[in-house]
Order: sequence, then structure tokens, then C-alpha cells
Amino acid sequence: MAKVLVVEDDRQLSELVVDWLHGEGHVAEPVYKGSHGLERLQYYKYDVVILDWELPEMSGIEVCREYRNGGGATPILMLTGKREIEEKETGLDSGADDYLTKPFHIKELAARLRALLRRPAAVNQNVLRAGDITLRLGSRQAFRGEEELNLQPKELALLEFLMRHPNQPFSSEAILDRVWPSESDAAPDTVRIQIMRLRKKIDVEGKDSMIRTAHRVGYMLVPPAES
Repeated sequence: MAKVLVVEDDRQLSELVVDWLHGEGHVAEPVYKGSHGLERLQYYKYDVVILDWELPEMSGIEVCREYRNGGGATPILMLTGKREIEEKETGLDSGADDYLTKPFHIKELAARLRALLRRPAAVNQNVLRAGDITLRLGSRQAFRGEEELNLQPKELALLEFLMRHPNQPFSSEAILDRVWPSESDAAPDTVRIQIMRLRKKIDVEGKDSMIRTAHRVGYMLVPPAES
């Protein structure tokens, strides 16, 4: 699961990309103006950005440059209708990590995004494991041993986030920021309830829960081998 910002003023294309991202289990947030994209990047955390070159109010180039000049490091895939090498160089020189020329096939977009998301080591896996819990990212299924766990989409997303960051405590606010949409009405108590539900489904009676509560900090997943 990745949190993706889609900055594209072509609403039909934006909806196509966002629907595909949702179908892949990602959190996708569309905005339609360059200034709105920069604002989101300044206030919220994302795993990758899909950024169109030609946007109202601020171009994708301007958004990219200003974001990078401010220290922003999130990978950026720039969408462009421009085909000249010099123009593509301009996009890369502004801080974009990759570019994709319109029109494109959704499979090519998928391949470019996977390449960008593979850069952090923690994301370079199709299967995540913690103790006897296995999470298959491609099929969005979780198992304890051979038994499939009946997890709801948000429970799966929460489990994936914690499994990607073992032994790292996160506050409820930090979890909301990474697992829920940025403008969600969800409150920290929502995280507590989802953690409680997830524990009921993955815990084994008589054994400590892998999802620990760090006093005055938040929650973290501790694999049994490292308990």
C-alpha cells in the first residue's frame, strides 16, 4: 500500500488513474491545480507523486522545483505531452525522478510507479512476513500459516504499514497521516478501534500480541523473533 498524490487537471485521466490505484490497494488523492498539489505536499506525507506538466495556476515544473527547493524528497513521476528530449531534460532537471509521455497505457504507469516505490528497501517486497503472519501484496490477502485471515481493506492497509516498519512506534496521528486519506474525518480514536479489531484477528490466544502499545508514543509491530 502506498499513499499517492495525483496532480492532473484532466479529470477523466485523473479518475482513471485514481480508480486503478484504489484497485491496487493504494490510497490515492486527486487534485487538479498545481498550487493545490504543492500545498498538499507541504502539509501531508506521500510515498509517490504523479504530477502533470501543464497545470492551472502553477505548472508541474514550478511545483517540482519549489517542492525540491524546500527539501521535499518524495519520488515524482511527471506526466507530459512533450516529446522533445530537451523538454524532458527540463522536467528531470527540475527534480522529477521519471517522466511518462501522454498518451500512455496504464500498465506502463504501473511499471514506472513500481520502480519508484522499490527505491526504499522496505517497499521492495511482494510478500511481507512477521512471525507466522504473511501478507501477499499482489492479491491483498493475509494469512496465519495456511489459514487466510478475513481482514477488511483498512485493516489490511494498517497491517501492511506496521509490517513495513517493524519495531518502529507510530503515534495515532502519524498512522492517520500515512494510512488514511489526508482530508479524512477519522480521529485518533479511529486508529485505536482499528488496532483493536486487527489484534482480534491476528493474535493467538495465550501469546503476546505482535502489535504493541508504546506508552505515550503509539503503536508498533514487534515480530516474535525480536520480542
